[in-house]
Amino acid sequence: MDLLIRIALLLLDVAWFFAIAHIIMSWLINFNVLNTGQPIVASLWDGLNRILEPAYSRIRQVLPSTGALDLAPLVFLLAIIIIRMILQEAAISAAMR
Repeated sequence: MDLLIRIALLLLDVAWFFAIAHIIMSWLINFNVLNTGQPIVASLWDGLNRILEPAYSRIRQVLPSTGALDLAPLVFLLAIIIIRMILQEAAISAAMR
């Protein structure tokens, strides 16, 4: 059980990293620091969008429309934090048995 929780926490860490990278990259693209015309930037941006868009689209279906402000990444990060807290509590309670 401990191994499964550690694997799940590792996967959540990877998802956290991808989400933070996606957020930072979107800011850099919007402020014209990065240019999506460059092949490496376009490739990274496309890859991050393909990884995160399925989760973001489900979150956007539930959230009310806020216009240009996209709250899906924030909700995604909050969900990761909550799931991590639940898994860590489960690991602690499993270790006490």
